[in-house]
Parts: sequence; structure tokens; C-alpha cells
Amino acid sequence: MPVMPPRSRRRKALGTGLAAALLTGALAAFPASAAPAPALVPAGAPALHTTAAPDIPIGNVRAHLTAFESIAAANGGNRAHGRPGYRASVDYVKKRLDDAGFRTTVQSFTTNGATGYNLVADWPGASNRVLMAGAHLDSVTRGAGINDNASGSAAVLETALAVSRANLKPDKTLRFAWWGAEELGLVGSRHYVNTLPRAELNRLSGYLNFDMVGSPNAGYFVYNDDPALEKVFTQWFADRGIATEPATEASGRSDHASFQRVGVPVGGLFTGASRTKTAAQAQKWGGQAGRPFDPCYHSVCDNTGNINTTALDRNSDALAHAVWTLSAG
Repeated sequence: MPVMPPRSRRRKALGTGLAAALLTGALAAFPASAAPAPALVPAGAPALHTTAAPDIPIGNVRAHLTAFESIAAANGGNRAHGRPGYRASVDYVKKRLDDAGFRTTVQSFTTNGATGYNLVADWPGASNRVLMAGAHLDSVTRGAGINDNASGSAAVLETALAVSRANLKPDKTLRFAWWGAEELGLVGSRHYVNTLPRAELNRLSGYLNFDMVGSPNAGYFVYNDDPALEKVFTQWFADRGIATEPATEASGRSDHASFQRVGVPVGGLFTGASRTKTAAQAQKWGGQAGRPFDPCYHSVCDNTGNINTTALDRNSDALAHAVWTLSAG
């Protein structure tokens, strides 16, 4: 999740990045990566799913974090836009999705003089509607970006792989996305939205965003932009005796804002960034009052040791619950 500059500078930075993306962005697939739009499930196909979401194996999610950390270590210490570590991260995610039977597409764009990539993976459904879940895949240049945002990227990836393992037959098409250049001002997701035809935008029933879901001094924050999507998450946590709060720190600061701007309902989860945990929050969730939710936010120490495994596990399971629930109907 990017640091927000003062309002006037932020608008200028976002405008510059967006203009560059619009002028030079184009769809470009890696070799053999592109695929046609998903077809509807034919008549006589198996019935739509009626089962609850599976438990997402936290060991698998953590294995993805280790892989992202290794990618950063082998590529100058980061996975930032325009750096080899970012392209290697895209390749890592794409291979696992291709092997699991997803229809993957890589979309390219240009910003800050370098090529960036969005990765999108579709799992066809029976209707014309589409549910999206996504996370930004890039880090800042100062480190591997494991909580910000390999945590969200890994949780979304493992949920997608769980869809494949279950051979889920959803009503809505499930679309999973990993965004580039989020740290430069939501550039990748803005490019995707700005280049998606209106008819395709109208197919989107909702977009769910997962940015920093394993903060070491974690809180449990739920996006409150859309009441129906918010309730899916808050009820899941309430059923387990876990209190939540609105994700005000994330407001407008991650890729959901790109979709919200064009009228797509948005939701998502967040465990906190640089804000300080209050005494009341520490009493409610544990952890240390008076300390940031993520003391390594945008720092070199944002590595695999900078993860609250319990929070990551809960948020991964809540993500899967939302995908299973919202993909029906």
C-alpha cells in the first residue's frame, strides 16, 4: 500500500502515472499466456456448488511468502515495478495458475519509464456475472515487501488454487488479479479499469481487495464501502468471536479505489500499516498498544519474519469464504 503524499502532490502523482499508463499501456501476453474470454458452463454441466469454502492451508500460504522472499533476494532485494524481481513474481504466480487450469492473461502498461504487468486469471462460471478478488504484487524498492503485499498476493493465490482443487462450479465467473505498480499510485489497477470496455465493467458484481493481511501487530479491519460485501466479512469474523473495525487507514489507498471510482462495489480486508494500535484495540485483539500495526511498513525488515501467522490464516480463510459465498447467485 503506497504512502499518501499531501493532497496536491498526490493528485499530481496519480495523474502523471495514469496519463503514462493510458498513453502507452497495451495488452501484451507472455508466450502462450493469453486466452479467450471464458465461455459459459454448457448445458448438462455439473450443478453449481453448494458446499462451504475449504480451510485454506496456512502452510501453503507461507510457502508462497518464502518463494517471494527468495525471488527478491535473487533480484536485488526487492520486487518493485520495473525491476526483475517483479517480473519473476508474475512468472511464479502465473505458472501455478496455469498448472491449476486457469485462463491467464498478462496485461502490460508503462509508467515511470518502465514496463509493468497485471496478471489476471479466470475460472469460468455459469452466468455472465464476474466476481473479482485481487492484490498488488509489487513491493517498494527498499525490501522484499512480504506483508506489503506478498501477504495479500499469497492469500489470493492460494484461494484460487483451492477453487481449482475443489473443481468449483460457480455461478459467477471468478476472476483473480495481481496488480503492478500499486506503490506508484495504483497505476496497474487504474490501467486495467480504464482499458476495460464498459460492457465488461458492467459484468463485475464486485471487487475484493487484499492489501497487507498479515501485519505483525495485527488488527482486523474490513472495508465498509459496500454494506453487502462488508457483511460477508464481518459476519465471518463475528461467528468466530473476532471483533472488526472499518478499514479507514486503507481508504482510497489501494487498488479497490480504482474500481470504486467507476462504480464497482468494493470490499476487502486489512490488518493495519503505519498507524498506531490503541490500548482499546490491543485489549480487543492482543498485540502491543502504542506500536504500529506493521513496524516494518515499507522497510527492509518487511520479510517473512514480519508476519502474524494467525492473522494471515484468518484472513485467508475469510477471503475464501467470501469467494465461495459471493460466487453463488
